[in-house]
Amino acid sequence: MKKKIIAFLSAAAMLIPSLNIMNAGAINFTIPTQIKSESAILMNLDCNEVIYEKNADAKQMPGPLVNIMTAVVCIEECKDLSEEVTIDEEVFSPLYVTDYPDDLRFADIEDGDRLTYTDLLYAMILKSSIEASQTIAYNIGGESVSAFVEKMNAKAEELGLNDTHFTNPTGLYDPEQYTSARDMAVLTKYALKTAHFDSICSTYSYTPSVPNLDRHPDRESWVWYHSNLMMDSDSDYHYAGCRGVKTANLELGGRNIVATASKDGNNYLAVCLKSPLSDADGENTFYHLTDAITLFNWAFKHFSYQVVLPDSAELGEIPVELAEGNNYVLAKPKEEMTMLWYKDVDTSLISKDNIKWYKSSLKAPVKKGEPLGMVTLEYAGEEIGTMELVAVSDVERSVAKYNWYAAKMFPKASWFKKSLIISAIVCLIYILICIYAYIVFRNKKKPVKPIYAVPKVEGQKKRKKPTNKE
Repeated sequence: MKKKIIAFLSAAAMLIPSLNIMNAGAINFTIPTQIKSESAILMNLDCNEVIYEKNADAKQMPGPLVNIMTAVVCIEECKDLSEEVTIDEEVFSPLYVTDYPDDLRFADIEDGDRLTYTDLLYAMILKSSIEASQTIAYNIGGESVSAFVEKMNAKAEELGLNDTHFTNPTGLYDPEQYTSARDMAVLTKYALKTAHFDSICSTYSYTPSVPNLDRHPDRESWVWYHSNLMMDSDSDYHYAGCRGVKTANLELGGRNIVATASKDGNNYLAVCLKSPLSDADGENTFYHLTDAITLFNWAFKHFSYQVVLPDSAELGEIPVELAEGNNYVLAKPKEEMTMLWYKDVDTSLISKDNIKWYKSSLKAPVKKGEPLGMVTLEYAGEEIGTMELVAVSDVERSVAKYNWYAAKMFPKASWFKKSLIISAIVCLIYILICIYAYIVFRNKKKPVKPIYAVPKVEGQKKRKKPTNKE
């Protein structure tokens, strides 16, 4: 049966500095053992990428896995986790009335006990204690469990958990409370980075910090053990390197688990939802544990970081005009490309032929490392990553070729055509100015007729000039 694999994983810089970040794509590989859980997902925590999934977006009943969100809200909202809380049984006793009493989980916390918020977090994560989860919600919610649940849903929205909705902090059955394997993986990844959570969920046994000897005189016996049998060295399900996180059972929702495991510097997170409670013969089963173990073994055995594209690989060439010497430049990956790859598949089968050049040709000079294009890596017709291609070396410009090119291109240059048009316009303006000046000059040389001259009268005799005699 084929399962969906995200073949490429982007490595975390702090853990694996040499790995190059790529865009992931989906590829189908075969996992040899059937996963019995209805939904499952396996994430590499070093790369924050999914490498296996089965019905990862299907909505399932989370059961006490909701305690992970309860813990996150408590840790982020509580100002002092060392603050002591007095246990009031009336806060959680109404939960005893249920159609599914087998879903109730307790940590032997009694009315009047005084425990810190840290103690309550351990009781909730290790034992799925309804006394602890309900008390946390009641107090952090300002004596309102519903107000606390609103905070849980607000945080889910903030984290982008689109297939998740909370109705209570305990995980008890409610048809309106649901999540998905993918959402639970995202939530857990966030929780593991939250203060104290990683330490709490990876602890196998815990003794409350406040003894409460009046109700628990035998302090040695008041110890909470993690419900994940993968952490128990005496269990048939023990798994070296496992960190418990959280388990959950619901009569109507089956068995659920969120667990992490580490080996040889690799870290994985597995989520398995709605595993059957019993086998075909009606015998009690723990398929959620065997599924998680199967996923971890498969990942550790079959996946390793491999160089699939060395930075020295020459993947093509682009013509270069006006070049001194070779009239082309070779292209290589900008950086070495490393993937978390399935060992049984030869990396030579990864296609590197899908290249998109930024330009069909270049003009010298070309500088070493100049971006030239993008190569898309593909396997079995699926895209698994991309990498930019750059020039392998410098390409110098030929002076003779450039001069000849410049001479040929001079008349074709756009600025040359524009300059001709502008020159023509200037000349035309100059000619018009000259014509205008000539007209003005001619008009100035014409005699002007006196407009105030005395008109000559016919028949009028010329008056004689008077003499001295007269």
